[in-house]
Amino acid sequence: MRFTSEQRLDDGVLERAFTLGEIPGTLWTSGSAPAPLILMAHNNGLPRGESRLVARARHAAAHGYAVAAIDAPGCGDRPRSAAEEQDRADLRRAMRAGEPVDEIFESFIGPLVDKAVPEWRTTLDALLSLPGIGGPVGYSGWTAVGIRLAVVEPRIAAAGFFAGGYVPRAQREEARQVTIPLLFLLQWDDEGNPRQRALDLFDAFGSKEKTLHANMGGHTGTPWFEVEDGERFFGRHLK
Repeated sequence: MRFTSEQRLDDGVLERAFTLGEIPGTLWTSGSAPAPLILMAHNNGLPRGESRLVARARHAAAHGYAVAAIDAPGCGDRPRSAAEEQDRADLRRAMRAGEPVDEIFESFIGPLVDKAVPEWRTTLDALLSLPGIGGPVGYSGWTAVGIRLAVVEPRIAAAGFFAGGYVPRAQREEARQVTIPLLFLLQWDDEGNPRQRALDLFDAFGSKEKTLHANMGGHTGTPWFEVEDGERFFGRHLK
């Protein structure tokens, strides 16, 4: 892992960009050591610099967590294959036309998960070797990646998932193998995420401790108090 830049933000959080082989990422810390770690991923491969993710990351870091985000393959500024570009073009066309999009999502979100999870595990290895990061480890964000990580990565102790992204069929099946404590956030009026599908996914999780928070509003309307509730959730399981 090589740090390529750093800046001290006005809230006292240290933001450092890094590369790990071909993986670009950002680490936010506040100097509290040893700090539990939260891996933070945005739904469906949006960039790690997206403003909502950065706001959540800075808030968590200011409250004593180390927080890391990476750009998964084909996401952010990372190159995309011709097939990935075609899938995204097909998705935009279908959405404009009001056509079904599940099979298009399936064709590119499934492979994204398969590529992203090994990179997250490689990143986790490197992060836990840094001074000042001691675990335990939580995960927050992109549900499809989080399900796979929770199944294959025993170091993940708790997870907060956002219901607002497409979850491939393989991960819906894997949900039954997820047994760590979960906080699941659902926007009740999310136009791109059928409510019943999200409720069925919540029901499928194998965790004995799982909590569903549902709020009125569309896809990007998650209220800020859910960030604060999420930190209380992670505080119970990571601190």
